[in-house]
Amino acid sequence: MLQTATIAAGAALLGALVALAIYHFGIIAPALRRSGRLLATLDDAVGGTAGAASGRIAGLESDLGDLRARQERVAGQVSELEGLARADLALVGFVRYDAFEDTGSELSYALALLNRAGDGVVVSSIYSRNDTRTFGKAVVGFRPVANASEEELRAIAQARNESV
Repeated sequence: MLQTATIAAGAALLGALVALAIYHFGIIAPALRRSGRLLATLDDAVGGTAGAASGRIAGLESDLGDLRARQERVAGQVSELEGLARADLALVGFVRYDAFEDTGSELSYALALLNRAGDGVVVSSIYSRNDTRTFGKAVVGFRPVANASEEELRAIAQARNESV
């Protein structure tokens, strides 16, 4: 009876080993081969050689750090340029007119040169048959600091409309 029980236990063990071998060769081994092929494909896509993916990722992380430093430098340069742009005389208004009835060809003019905040200057030149006079007035916030002629106000308004 002991011998029969030993044979039965051995047969059960052998059956379990056969089932395990079938499971391993039928399911586990193909899954491992697929995983290996996927890893090889990933290595080819990322780095070109086996095991290169981690090295390539480390290189990409280093490149990302360099790009961040470069982006910070560019952001600083953009801030500096924005500061300069606020102070430049980008807005221009120009009005020609006849200052006197006995002169023609609109040889008198008002020229407004303003920055984006409306600060700058308006220059007027008044032409007559005998002489020409030139005047300059400061402008702050699109308003002349001193009394301004109608033509000077039109030149400032023209420059302001350019900022819209």
